[in-house]
Amino acid sequence: MAGFRLFDLNPEQQKAVLTTEGPLLILAGAGTGKTRVITCRVAHMIAEGVAPSSILAVTFTNKAANEMRERLAAMVAKEHASKVLMSTFHALCMRILRAGIEHLGYKKNFSIYDEGDQLGLIKKIITRTAAQDEKLDPYLAKNLISKAKNNGWREPGPGEEKTLAGAVFARYQADLKSLNAVDFDDLLLLAVQLLEEHKNVRDQWSERFRYLMVDEFQDTNKLQLRLISLLADERQNVAVVGDDDQSIYGWRGAEVSNILEFEAHFPNPTVVKLEQNYRSTNTILQAANTLIRNNPRRRVKNLWSDQDGGEKVRVVAMPDDRQEAQFIGDEIQSKQITEGAKWEDFAVLFRMNSQVRLVEQYLRQLKIPYKVVGGKSFFDRREIKDLLAYASCVLNTDDDVSLLRIINTPARGMSDAVVGKAIEHSTMNHCSVWNALQDPVFQSGLSTRGKTAVVQFNALIDGYETRLNQPLADQPAILRELVEEVEYLVDLRRTCKTPEEGLSRENNVREMLKSFEEFGTRSSDGLRGFLDEMMLRQEREEDDEEKGSGVWLITLHAAKGLEFPHVYMAGLEEGVIPHDRSKMEGTVDEERRLLYVGITRAKKTLCITWCQQRLKFGSLTPCNISSFAKELPLEYVEMKSLMQMQNVQVSVESAKSRFDAMRAMLERM
Repeated sequence: MAGFRLFDLNPEQQKAVLTTEGPLLILAGAGTGKTRVITCRVAHMIAEGVAPSSILAVTFTNKAANEMRERLAAMVAKEHASKVLMSTFHALCMRILRAGIEHLGYKKNFSIYDEGDQLGLIKKIITRTAAQDEKLDPYLAKNLISKAKNNGWREPGPGEEKTLAGAVFARYQADLKSLNAVDFDDLLLLAVQLLEEHKNVRDQWSERFRYLMVDEFQDTNKLQLRLISLLADERQNVAVVGDDDQSIYGWRGAEVSNILEFEAHFPNPTVVKLEQNYRSTNTILQAANTLIRNNPRRRVKNLWSDQDGGEKVRVVAMPDDRQEAQFIGDEIQSKQITEGAKWEDFAVLFRMNSQVRLVEQYLRQLKIPYKVVGGKSFFDRREIKDLLAYASCVLNTDDDVSLLRIINTPARGMSDAVVGKAIEHSTMNHCSVWNALQDPVFQSGLSTRGKTAVVQFNALIDGYETRLNQPLADQPAILRELVEEVEYLVDLRRTCKTPEEGLSRENNVREMLKSFEEFGTRSSDGLRGFLDEMMLRQEREEDDEEKGSGVWLITLHAAKGLEFPHVYMAGLEEGVIPHDRSKMEGTVDEERRLLYVGITRAKKTLCITWCQQRLKFGSLTPCNISSFAKELPLEYVEMKSLMQMQNVQVSVESAKSRFDAMRAMLERM
């Protein structure tokens, strides 16, 4: 078999690879080699004569999809590997919608709104919808809309539109459609709607993808499950890989019931359990197994490893969070020196971002390099958002958010008053801002200077829209020319605080333009395809924090899927983990799964700390050890206090001093 040998897999992995027909549930515990199983299974199907183009593998992040592509390319011929579609959910839905969204009343050149675009539109709607005594936070409105969409709601229910939130939801959807735009949640919602309402479209896609694989199935929501069911159709060749014990995204809409009740959606499946762990010592695994058994509703699994023994898991009580930070920093420094470990071999895991500060400060004091996962995304930088807005605007002039972002960037004499009148005109006439700007009635109400600015802006956008849409247009060169004509880089440098900042931001723009040129060498989808790819890169990405060396400071949620030789977990306290909210919201089981995920990140050593008091709201507050602590097995876990550890250290040092003194005395004799 090309690229891999079946006997290199353990028996359960082999069973998963060889089962190719009908529904298949692969319960893959932490560190059990699920990515290897997925790619080997695809390679096996291709070797057995399955057409590569009929195989679809879906996951949640571009990083995971890219890893699967790379592994598959090492197993099968390049021409076969390139025909298998390995995609994120949103990229798959984008593909479906680009091919058929006109059935739902949209044009194919629709724009995708990111979070900033959504908030801008929602604020505008709230301003014109709310009564004087009504208030609705735009962020809350956005989250409510997102939650509703992920539950499959396409519009408010009976009576709900009378509430401000319902009215904003209804207006938001109507405005998005009039702007020929969708948000990320719409990609899933509209793709499902398209497949449900148009059988010919559904048949086309289900016929194309005869074999489906879904990674991280425990993280799917109702819509994603529905999408897979529609694509699977009557064949039911659906293989899902997941672990209910690692379902930690309920707050984001994930339904652990999708994997717990798999048989209800795909009857009579083959069920395979992957329990042999290739990451951690048995001691760490036994601690994790014992903890997670306390969850009443789960699929039974028992992780084990060939790595016998290993150090006990340490649970250490700290007087306060400042000493917790010092203890963690000092231990990391000591281990790095005595064991020759790399800085990136160490990770400090936190339940909440607010816990990071003291550890970060102390590592800086020790001059230990570190990286806080979750820094500002490249795509959140204003110069990148400006460039993408220009590109989106010339492709879809109905995209109000993009147009309003660049209408006076750089400044071109378009005053706030003119822009405000354009928005007002578009609202009153139920048209896009672009159509308002072109309306002679609107222009007639402007000053000579304002009208001149509007006419020049219209000519600029209209001219580049025409050029970009011509057959065989050199789109990268045209976009670069647009940036130069509006003197964007000159303005960017002028508005930066330092020359260094200006140069950095200018390089970001040039890097993005170069990326578009490189995109053109591997795709014929043009500027619209490039924008789609850029938007999808922002979807649930871990931001490639692996770049550079340093101790990892990372939240438990962000650590999922990663592994580290030495792990420290801070804050095993009631109210931290489990979080205060979990008891009210009934999510204690998910908090236990979150702790389980943290424990199973460790390969060699694991130390968990808790504080007897922690600084909260400016004062030291007493803390209690987490109720989860009593669920950890004493056979594999060592409970200590910082004072006990320091006393042991003092005793060892005292004994060493006495021994050295005796040896010196003997040498003098």
